[in-house]
Amino acid sequence: MAVNAVKAHLTTLRAHRNRLSRTTMRDMFAGDPKRFSRFSIAWDRLVFDYSKHRLDAGAFKALLDVAKTAGVKAKRDAMFSGRIINETEGRAVLHTALRAPADERIEVDGQDVIGEVVKVRRAMTRFSNAVRNGKYKVSGGAVTDVVNIGIGGSNLGPAMATLALAPWHDGPRTHFVSNVDAADLAEVFKVIPPETTLFIVASKTFTTQETMCNAQTARNWMQRKLGRQDVGAHFAALSTNLVATRKFGIADERTFGFWDWVGGRYSVWSAIGLSLMMAIGPKRFGEFLDGAYEADTHFRTADYGGNIPVIMALLGIWYRNVWGFETHAVLPYDNRLARFPAYLQQLEMESNGKRVMMDGRAVTADTGAIVWGEPGTDGQHAFYQLIHQGTSVIPCDFLIAAKSNDRLSGHHELLLANCLAQSEALMLGKTLAEARAELKQAGMPEKEIRRLAPHKVFEGNRPSTTFLYERLDPKMLGTLIALYEHKVFVQGAIWGINSFDQWGVELGKALAQELIPMVEGKAKVKGKDASTAGLLAAFHQMTSR
Repeated sequence: MAVNAVKAHLTTLRAHRNRLSRTTMRDMFAGDPKRFSRFSIAWDRLVFDYSKHRLDAGAFKALLDVAKTAGVKAKRDAMFSGRIINETEGRAVLHTALRAPADERIEVDGQDVIGEVVKVRRAMTRFSNAVRNGKYKVSGGAVTDVVNIGIGGSNLGPAMATLALAPWHDGPRTHFVSNVDAADLAEVFKVIPPETTLFIVASKTFTTQETMCNAQTARNWMQRKLGRQDVGAHFAALSTNLVATRKFGIADERTFGFWDWVGGRYSVWSAIGLSLMMAIGPKRFGEFLDGAYEADTHFRTADYGGNIPVIMALLGIWYRNVWGFETHAVLPYDNRLARFPAYLQQLEMESNGKRVMMDGRAVTADTGAIVWGEPGTDGQHAFYQLIHQGTSVIPCDFLIAAKSNDRLSGHHELLLANCLAQSEALMLGKTLAEARAELKQAGMPEKEIRRLAPHKVFEGNRPSTTFLYERLDPKMLGTLIALYEHKVFVQGAIWGINSFDQWGVELGKALAQELIPMVEGKAKVKGKDASTAGLLAAFHQMTSR
């Protein structure tokens, strides 16, 4: 029977919450000069600071007990060993095998998977090198532009990572198309030269509706632009459906597969990362994998109390289930991590947005925080107002590099100062007395001070985590992604849910299939609710004018 470990400890956790609600982090820092060292982890090239949380030693121990009750270690070992932990789909969960050393052995159904992983990666490397050095030629010669067509994890992962690692690009220009909205593909058509463009179609089954619509449109466009029917050399595939890829015109040597134990939102380490490999090169792609493997090793070996993903997960449990905070902001102070919050949205919300436990019973605690965010410092002039003075408490993750990849004098120092200032301000806040003193110091009359001071009060005591790392490079990006992956796993283990299926996306897909002929006017509108039928009627009226 599935167990929600939060329920077993809820009385104790609520007692800690009630106790801590009567104090502030400001007071806790003032009373404990060693608080930072007690509640931070320096690991490799990264400092994980969780000292600015509504937490003390007693509450932290109670949270660790939740992880122990959930059996996180045993569930973690089951995942890494290749056992079928995605029970609703009958699959192992082995994205970790994609970054494991070549001499490691991991079996699924008695078959070692590492050999196959290495085989595909070598094929990716050969093709990537050929494209990058100009030996692989399309109708106009060497490839200058690569367009990845995918959706969900087949787009978000490589698109996010390719943007993040822009300083290491030394391959062809890389573009990404995911939305079936024609505008997405049309904008890419405007900037690519058809005669030297390579399209990568990313769909495991080669039947994904949005991806195949975009792929077919891309092929038709290429045929028109090049004046030829055979444009197969301009396409590669990331798929296991060789019958479909051959029918599309893509040769087997340009088709790279992956396995059913690789979920889409965990697939950037697989053949789905081919566009990233072409942008940064196989060597740096290997460093990206190495960074993730280091996070895997840390997750597997560190005790709960010194285990970064476990602590990340427990903090999320603490706020979602005990304090009732519904959302979580991811705020990277790096413009190239602009897509990182969106990537984590899918990772966390698709994984843990579940209402039933493994055994089909309804969950007994809220699952899956709403994840959102944008890069600083833009956010400071937008939604930070709500984070600082709004009525909702929003735990935040700040991410910042100690060293910039861009040498423009004074910029990174200003960026770092802003990042640290925001977490400090969220923790400290500003009291009414401090606001009054500040206005008095500015020479404001008493009447104006009384009027304005309440508006200048910051409640403070708002939690945040800071990730300070040496530099955002391929290895560090791999580490950061993997830490969040394992956070999601731990939370799923604690809630007793399956973090690796996504049945919630199926109903909309099925209904869309029903609606397509009605939208196209090839079938009568029937069996639909009044709203849907009314909207279809309005659509047909508008398009008939």
